[in-house]
Amino acid sequence: MKKRAITKFIVTSVLVVIGLFLSIFSFDIGIYTYNGFANSIKLGIDLEGGVLAVYNVKNIDDNSTNFDSQVQATIARISDLLTSKGYSEATVVKQGSGLNATQIRVEVPDVEDPEEILNLIGEPAELEIKKENSEEAEAIITGKHITNVQAGQQNGTYGVSIKFNEEGANLFRELTAELSSSNGTLYMFIGGEFYSQATVQETIAGGETFISGSMNSLEEAQEYATKIMSGTFDVKLTLHSNEYVSATLGKEALKWAIIGGVVGLALIFIIMYVVYKDFGLIANLSLTIYLILMLFFLQAIPLVQLTLAGIAGIILSLGMAVDANIVIFERMKEEYKKGKKIPTSVDAGFKKGLITILDSNVTTLIACLVLYIFGSGTIKSFAITLAIGILISMFTALVLTRIFCKWYLHLNSKNPKKLNFKREATVDEIK
Repeated sequence: MKKRAITKFIVTSVLVVIGLFLSIFSFDIGIYTYNGFANSIKLGIDLEGGVLAVYNVKNIDDNSTNFDSQVQATIARISDLLTSKGYSEATVVKQGSGLNATQIRVEVPDVEDPEEILNLIGEPAELEIKKENSEEAEAIITGKHITNVQAGQQNGTYGVSIKFNEEGANLFRELTAELSSSNGTLYMFIGGEFYSQATVQETIAGGETFISGSMNSLEEAQEYATKIMSGTFDVKLTLHSNEYVSATLGKEALKWAIIGGVVGLALIFIIMYVVYKDFGLIANLSLTIYLILMLFFLQAIPLVQLTLAGIAGIILSLGMAVDANIVIFERMKEEYKKGKKIPTSVDAGFKKGLITILDSNVTTLIACLVLYIFGSGTIKSFAITLAIGILISMFTALVLTRIFCKWYLHLNSKNPKKLNFKREATVDEIK
C-alpha cells in the first residue's frame, strides 16, 4: 500500500506539472498555436482597453408594462449586431431601472476608434414594408416585427434573409396573400428611402422571407443586414456618453496583480507547510490544482470577461480555498488533542469541517447570484469569478485534499510530528 500511495503522489505531481505548463506557456503545434489557459482568458475593457458607450433608453410607445422586455430585446439585438460585425467579446448590459433611469451600457474591448462602434449602433435604418411606393404611405411591417436579419445568397443572388416575430409573420402572410391575388407589388424602404420592390405571386408563410436588390456581393448584403438590424430596436436610444479607455493603466494593474498573486501564493505555501507540515504540502498540492482549474474555466466559460473586479473575485475565492483547508486541519488537530489516533482524527476533521465549509461557501454563492442578477459590468465579472472560484475551492478542499490525506495515511499514520499534531501529556490515546 505504501508503494502504491507513493506512485499515486508521483503520477499526480507529474499531471500537475503538465497542467501548470498548459496553463502558463504558449507554443506552436504545426500550424496551430496553443496559447495556454492564462493567455486565452477574455479581458474586460479596463484591462484590454476599448470603447465604452452609455445610451439613454426611451420607450417608443409609452407602454410601461412591456418596457423591461423591450429593453432586454434591444440588448439582445445590439449584442447580435456587434457579434455579427466581429465584436464577439462585447458586453451589453442594462443599468438603472424605471422608465426615466434606464440606460444601456456597451463595452467593446480592444477597439481604438469610438466612432466605429457609435456609427454601428447609432445610425438606425428602419425597415418598412408598404403597399405603395411613397414615403408618406403607411408601413404595414416595420423593424419591431423583425427578430433576425442575416446576409446570404439564394439562387446565385445576394440578399438578406428576414425573420419575423409572430405578429410580423401574420402581417406578412396577410399582406402577401392580398397582393398575390392581383400580382401586386410590395415596396421596401430602408431609412425612409426606397430600397427595392418585388412582385408578389404567392402567399408567403412561415415567418421568414428573402429580399434582394442592388447587392452585388456578400459584403454589400452584410452592410444592408447591419443597417436593417440596427433599425429593429424596440426602444429609442440616445447617446449619453462615450469614451475610449486606454489599456495602459489596466495592463499595469494586471501585471502587478499577477506579481502580487504569485508572491501571495508563495507565502501561503510557506505558511501552510510551517503550520501543518506534511498536510500543509498536501494543501499546497490541492491549491495548485485549484489554480490550474481556475485558469481553465476562466478561459472556457463564455460568460467570463476578466476585469480588475474579477481579479478581486479570484483572490477572494483563493482565500476561501485556503480557509477551507485550514478549517479541516484545525479540526484534525483538535480531535488528535482529545486523544484520538491520526487516522481517526483525519476522518473526524473532514466530517466536522464539512458543515462549516458548506455554510460559508453556499451563503457566498447566494450573494454571487444576487450580484450577478442585479449588478452590471464589473460587478457581474466579480460575481462570476468569485462563484467559479468558490465551486472549485470546495471541490479541491472537500474532495482532492481528502483523497490526498487518505493516500498519505499509508505513508504515515503514527508520527504526529510530521503533521505538527500535539496533545497534552495527560491525554491517553483512544481510537
